[in-house]
Amino acid sequence: MKQVIQSLSSGNIELIEVPIPQVGKDQILVKTSCSLISSGTERMLINFGQSNLLEKARNNPEKVKDVLNKISLEGPLSTIDAVNKKLDQPISMGYCNVGEIVEIGSAISEYKIGDRVVSNGPHSEYVLVNKNLSAKIPEEVEDEDAVFAVLASIGLQGIRLAKPSLGETFIVCGLGLIGLLTAQLLKANGCEVIGIDPNPERINIAKKLEINSYNSKNINDCISWCEDITNNK
Repeated sequence: MKQVIQSLSSGNIELIEVPIPQVGKDQILVKTSCSLISSGTERMLINFGQSNLLEKARNNPEKVKDVLNKISLEGPLSTIDAVNKKLDQPISMGYCNVGEIVEIGSAISEYKIGDRVVSNGPHSEYVLVNKNLSAKIPEEVEDEDAVFAVLASIGLQGIRLAKPSLGETFIVCGLGLIGLLTAQLLKANGCEVIGIDPNPERINIAKKLEINSYNSKNINDCISWCEDITNNK
């Protein structure tokens, strides 16, 4: 089967041929019908891979602390070798997958062969996932809509933590893919939603979704606008 991978050391992306994985007792094997690119996350990984070691360290201070601790315990040569091996290991790209189950683990009873599911599987012809990282797709939902479920769940988690109530006003800072999904979920929850972003194209998309939106490039103007449309609340 074909799968998309990336090198963390160089940032290079490849489409490679790999074996179809073996199914464990709590796992399902899914034949992919479509896979969604999470533009922010995947662009960040590509930029990280293409950066030099100094830039990688600057952008990941917590990892630098881990490396320094390892140097103090195991010495510099062993640590450098471990870091290089870690960077040389390719990583799978993608985490929003939709497809049809073709094989089921022995401990799973809630699925059957042929069920359509959404999962956090990568960009690959076949994905192997644990049953708790997948969900059955209702018959009336198209694959191209269902594939947004994983990204929407990220926004939904933030909404659940905020515990919004009917009629409350929320500002969504950043109208990328997750921001737009979050704004729509808040509207569905009966909230007033304000969206801000410095990108005019994203603002236009939000307005088409009937989300009050403003370009946040000039933060003072943005604050005044928010105060105006909320009666200074």
